Amino acid sequence: MSETQAGMAGMKRAFKDRRPTHFEMATSPDGRVATIRLNRPERKNPLTFESYAELRDLFRELVHASDVRAVVLTGAGGNFCSGGDVFEIIEPLTRMAMPELLAFTRMTGDLVRAMRRCPQPIVAAVDGICAGAGAILAMASDLRLATPEAKTAFLFTRVGLAGADMGACGILPRIIGQGRAAELLYTGRAMSAAEGHAWGFYNALHPSADLGAKAAELARSLADGPWFAHGITKTMLNQEWAMGLDELIESEAQAQAICMATGDFRRAFEAFAAKRKPVFEGN
Repeated sequence: MSETQAGMAGMKRAFKDRRPTHFEMATSPDGRVATIRLNRPERKNPLTFESYAELRDLFRELVHASDVRAVVLTGAGGNFCSGGDVFEIIEPLTRMAMPELLAFTRMTGDLVRAMRRCPQPIVAAVDGICAGAGAILAMASDLRLATPEAKTAFLFTRVGLAGADMGACGILPRIIGQGRAAELLYTGRAMSAAEGHAWGFYNALHPSADLGAKAAELARSLADGPWFAHGITKTMLNQEWAMGLDELIESEAQAQAICMATGDFRRAFEAFAAKRKPVFEGN
């Protein structure tokens, strides 16, 4: 089995021999860039119990999909994701007992864990509505591009819930700062694309017609770069949140030494010396 076939087989196992219900997946011809597109455009791409679980399983399986080196996460029909479906999730939740509610909230949190733990950088391409759990998906991604029309809202308080959802109270302040995160999580108001860009939530803004191509271009640059080292960077960005200065410096010393022992490090030097572009192989 080729590397590409192994990577695709790993991704396909996440679906457990069934098609995903409300999103679609495609890969570039060489298998290095995977695009996950939420696909309920008539409802602005809401999530259901099934799509939460399927996305969680897919991102978990990406750990084993060695050929996939970057992921684009986006939505169909000019919107990213409107959050949990009102009638397919929120209404049933009002009738559940505490054990069922906790199982659900733990499952949604597991989706964020899976996104943060998969080694591939995730590029969110956000257009239009990005609300509730959709805003969480964007937040949990590694890099975020948006259109000027994007409206991002952590609107949990508007349905009587805490802003503490799927890691938002821990992750969002690290991206945009405590005060700005508190405002969004308390009020539930929409953050404009301009605010999101100025605050560091969005890395760049692009016209809607260009968003998909720009996200694919960014993902491709990551996939063709030192992708083993990118995986180390993602791991350290996550792990160092809970470390003291001495611990994080030592951890980075060990991580960088591992990267220096790879062939990619040697190949990069040889390419630099020969004045040519390096070709990274992930080992």
